[in-house]
Amino acid sequence: MSSKMRSSFVGWTFFSIVFATQAAGQQTPIPPQSHTAYKLVDLGTFGGPASYINPSNDLGSADQVNSFGTAVGGSDLPIPTTALSNGTVCFGPEGVQPFVNHAFQWKNGVVSDLGALGGPEYCSVATSINDRGLIAGTSEIAVIDPIVGVKEIRAVLWKNGRIEDLGTFGGNHSLASDINNKGQVVGWAATSKPDPFSFLYFQLGGVSTGTQTQAFLWQNGHMRNLGTLGGLDSGANLVNDRGQVAGASYTNDDPNPTTGFPTQHSFLWECGKMIDLGTLGGTVGGPIALNNRGQVLGISNLAGDQAADFFLWDNGKLTDLTTQSIGGSLLDAEAISDTGQIVGGASFSGRDFDAAAWRNGALTDLGALDGDCFSIARAINSHGQIVGTSFSCDSGRPRAFLWENGSIIDLNALVPADSSLDLTDPLTITQDGEIAGIGIVPGSGCENARACGIAFVLQPTDEIVTVTSGATAQSGKPRTTGLGLNEIMAQMEARTSRKHSLPGLAPVRGGVDPTNQH
Repeated sequence: MSSKMRSSFVGWTFFSIVFATQAAGQQTPIPPQSHTAYKLVDLGTFGGPASYINPSNDLGSADQVNSFGTAVGGSDLPIPTTALSNGTVCFGPEGVQPFVNHAFQWKNGVVSDLGALGGPEYCSVATSINDRGLIAGTSEIAVIDPIVGVKEIRAVLWKNGRIEDLGTFGGNHSLASDINNKGQVVGWAATSKPDPFSFLYFQLGGVSTGTQTQAFLWQNGHMRNLGTLGGLDSGANLVNDRGQVAGASYTNDDPNPTTGFPTQHSFLWECGKMIDLGTLGGTVGGPIALNNRGQVLGISNLAGDQAADFFLWDNGKLTDLTTQSIGGSLLDAEAISDTGQIVGGASFSGRDFDAAAWRNGALTDLGALDGDCFSIARAINSHGQIVGTSFSCDSGRPRAFLWENGSIIDLNALVPADSSLDLTDPLTITQDGEIAGIGIVPGSGCENARACGIAFVLQPTDEIVTVTSGATAQSGKPRTTGLGLNEIMAQMEARTSRKHSLPGLAPVRGGVDPTNQH
């Protein structure tokens, strides 16, 4: 099982975007704004070089911090990985750290090592936490899978500091992706039935001698098989507090000539029934996010499987977010709030790629920080607070931002100037405004926080600060960034980790005239 399997078990978005010019021209300064100051908590490591909060589209949900401020993720130990290490839980979000990582919990100022089923030298990672403090994740065990020659993994639950193996459906692997406030855990589990197109083996590891994968819902000691949409395989990515589950499933057993595996649709499971959400005409689809209203944000190939668009499924209606947006062209979707607002990135008139918010068919340009040429939004809460990353025009240097009350602000301006981290990659924001993500140690030489950064939590304080710089309103004629197209795309890949891919998914469609009112 390749370490690159790590990047797409539950992510399933694809990033293929053209950046060539950005708007600058004359700039109108935004008046000073008042914002809440934050306390920065550097979560450190367990002796290794890096730690991380899980990107919500990577190996977990948006539930990396609960409503009581407890955060979970993964942290490196000073123990090297080996050829037997399983890339699903080892090597960090980028699959590059050659050190064993363990799941961590940060609570009341203390970082705790949650351990692993196999022992200290085995990897584990926490992917989500609920308000009861129950933590879901995945751990290596002390058994080698004879099919792929690496350590087997198990979905696990941590309760009161103790780890529980949730088991499989008779196969060699399982993994947990999300947990809700009812204590329901969802994920993927292998059976012993041979399957040449297995989700866990074929799609993610390129192995055609694997076994069937099934979506599961675990509760009170019982792992329930959620079935499929007609094919052999399924996997569960997300569960909301109503017990609705979002995932993907094969609809038949016949491989398509364009993808090499059977047709795959997103599903919503509720009340014992798996609902087929369909696609936008292609043969590959998968979920990105699920809110407590049962709305599913996803991505799908278009007819012919040559391009893909993002979609919103709401009460039986599938909306193509690219063709049914006013004011811009949606190029990336990352998260959806319980109010139905979607955030990601889009092109606008004079702006090739800016952080964007979608609501009821209208796209809002969130802008970029002062002097930067592009940005992307990562997460949103129900109060409309949005976090993301803004990138400089020349070097692509990343800075974390907070967008609230109509303005975008550098998060680094809201923490003490002598803080131990440069905040670059905020990944989740709670309803109370707590933010968690990954930052870079100044002077470390690290450029991509997900590859070599340190996890952080930002706690709102009672202090109000007035920020007099950090964002400008953009206007005027477009200008070039000074970089070639290939350089810009390479920098975006290196600094944003937008490599989460649903196997067989075509590049996201772009290039739509943002002035066209669809």
